[in-house]
Amino acid sequence: MKPVRLPASAVLALPRWGLFALAMLYILPGIIGREPWKNDDAASFGIMWTMAHGTWQDWLWPNIAGLSVPEEGPLAFWLGALCIKLFGPLLGDVLAARVATIGVFLLGVLTLWFATFNLGRRPEAQPLRLAFGGQPEPDDFGRTLADAALLIYLGCLGLLQHSHETTSEPLQTALLTLTLYRAIRYMELPSWRNAALIGMSLGLMTLTRGWVPPVFVLAALFVCTRFLSIPAGRALPHLLAALAVAVGVTSPWLAAAFIERPYGEAPLAAWNAWNLAQLALPSLRPLRTFLSDGVWFFWPAWPFALWAAYAWRRQSNLLHIVVPTTFVIIAMVLLFAHPAPEHAQLLLLIPPLAIMAAFGLLTVQRGAINAIDWFSVMVLTVCAAVLWIFWYAQATGWPPKPAHNVLRLIPGYVPEVNWLALVVAIAATLGWFVLVHWRVSRRPSVLWRAVVLSSGGVILVWILWMTLFLSLTNYNKSYATVAGQVAAALPADTDCVASNAGPAQRASFAVFGRLPFNAVDNDHCRILLWQDSTRLQRDPPGQWTQLWEGRRASDRSERFRLFRRAGD
Repeated sequence: MKPVRLPASAVLALPRWGLFALAMLYILPGIIGREPWKNDDAASFGIMWTMAHGTWQDWLWPNIAGLSVPEEGPLAFWLGALCIKLFGPLLGDVLAARVATIGVFLLGVLTLWFATFNLGRRPEAQPLRLAFGGQPEPDDFGRTLADAALLIYLGCLGLLQHSHETTSEPLQTALLTLTLYRAIRYMELPSWRNAALIGMSLGLMTLTRGWVPPVFVLAALFVCTRFLSIPAGRALPHLLAALAVAVGVTSPWLAAAFIERPYGEAPLAAWNAWNLAQLALPSLRPLRTFLSDGVWFFWPAWPFALWAAYAWRRQSNLLHIVVPTTFVIIAMVLLFAHPAPEHAQLLLLIPPLAIMAAFGLLTVQRGAINAIDWFSVMVLTVCAAVLWIFWYAQATGWPPKPAHNVLRLIPGYVPEVNWLALVVAIAATLGWFVLVHWRVSRRPSVLWRAVVLSSGGVILVWILWMTLFLSLTNYNKSYATVAGQVAAALPADTDCVASNAGPAQRASFAVFGRLPFNAVDNDHCRILLWQDSTRLQRDPPGQWTQLWEGRRASDRSERFRLFRRAGD
């Protein structure tokens, strides 16, 4: 990296209360008042809800009201179910489960901040000393870089929705960040204690989404030791100890599930088969996913990270270069080794990219910083303005064309105004203009000036969506209303309900309609809830008498029908 000269004024750290407030502004919208939506969010919540209201077998064999879900791992669902147990009577099951989501998010941002801080205060990472003094102190420099990495992390568009869901992906990302932090501490001081802490985080990752990512991360740690000249005779025993600890963390669940065989099933075999399905020979599909989704998924981290990679191209033996770069490479290997990559694989790239981008800010030219700033201001301000226009149109009917375009997509929706949400949206918008005015008028020299508008604008758009359009989105994506209709049509003597509904639908009907779905080991029910399409009708096999038919008002194709077995 070319020499960097910075005055102390360029490393002004954000106040701690400001960082905490920013984190809360990021995570709370989309947590409060949001129903489980028709995707993995509802399905994951269904597993948590089943565990919290079920038996010990549900904790060993994840399922959604009797629908087996042996993939991934149980840790994220254990945390959500525990929060439902603790806070459900006070907050309600949905919001209580999201207490775990808030905790997972805070784990991710804290460990990212401390990882960057430890790298930034190292002697080899410091800027050149100025001729007459006035250069920043190591701790101040580290804090400023950590603030920048956190702002970049919060500004990444791909993290936005996933960090607010009850799925296992946010926990996996947070635990990868924890592993990254523990790896930095180990490379600074190779010891049995630090190796054991790495093993603990790897074991928790295994319980979250399988053993494939931890195995790759362990290989990445060995690669780091080679570049950092840590003797192999010292590193290998430590890494084997980390592996042993990881196995020890995972073993209690695996042993209990293997011995007890909940519902007569074999969780270990199904879980291991899912893990093996994550590996395949490289193909063009992961590359297409990376190129098509990565441009927006990793914004604004990737431009600065690419610049950092260029600036570091001649240095391969410094800790603040080796560790984040290696984690980026190993996350890309995981992505390209996956036969059908999902956003879970992309999420693993965000923490190390954010750290790389923070160090990349050191040498970015002022013109490039100003260009990114103006791009953020224009694009995000336009997005916010469009949201306000469409909200006003659907609430008042004027202008008529935007109002028609919104309501046409959600037939049956009756616009309503939540005054508290409106006040929050107005306050967030005013805060955005204050932030833009401060950035443009003051022209601060601090390192994180290049990303503060990107992060602030992303948070603004999310707040506007989760306040002005929350009831509309709940109406469009939730099954709560149709679940109530099914429950009302259910015969009084129903003891169990069989269904072909998908995971998200089954979870919503179980939670909101309290439908007594059949257990994992029982598929003989007199009542059947059948999901199909109005365009491609498929009747259930056997003899059935239809009791009810309905669908969500916002979905023209999906249909649900309730049947009783003929002769019962």
